[in-house]
Amino acid sequence: MKQFLGEHVEFFRQYRRRFQTTGAVAPSSRFLARALARPFEHHPGKARLLEVGPGTGAVTRRLVKLIKPEDRFDLVELNETFVGVLQRRFEDDPEFRRVADRSAVHQCAIEDFRYDAPYEFIVCGLPFNNFPPDLVRRIFGVFFELLAPGGVLSYFEYMYMRPLRKAVSNRAGRERLGELEGVLQEYLGKHRFRRDWVFVNVPPAWVQHLRRDG
Repeated sequence: MKQFLGEHVEFFRQYRRRFQTTGAVAPSSRFLARALARPFEHHPGKARLLEVGPGTGAVTRRLVKLIKPEDRFDLVELNETFVGVLQRRFEDDPEFRRVADRSAVHQCAIEDFRYDAPYEFIVCGLPFNNFPPDLVRRIFGVFFELLAPGGVLSYFEYMYMRPLRKAVSNRAGRERLGELEGVLQEYLGKHRFRRDWVFVNVPPAWVQHLRRDG
């Protein structure tokens, strides 16, 4: 319980300080974590997994339970406070420590991440609704460069958040959200093979699963 409360307090503190890059008031629920991890859960053999924007590790906690001895796990997080939290988890938490020898936390933007081989799975927690459309397009371009042929990208978005934000935004805000919708729908239309509805989360969310064509 102490860890749970501490995680939520730290997440809310970072939300207040850095709303644009944090984007949520609380860590993801275990139900959302399960939905994001579902494609990786059923991988048959050796796999490389990348988590982008893990925050304090709410989804990471689910992922580390699924990692096999031959897997590789990389985490990319821009927020230095969250990076510190994650590094301590891999040092002190038994579940995280079990996979520490095949895991690494990288403090950088995903556009600056350097890798030595493609990934079969990417799990993303970035708050796209807070980003400029051009940045979102660049990030998705990076994702599909990072993915191996047939690789899967899983990310979430809060249900009906863009229409709600459009309703209370000024003209510039509405135009930005409209362009963002176009970017996301372009990738979803080409690559989505599944969408999960997660109601037990704050706020409720959709999990989008996209596959890179072979």
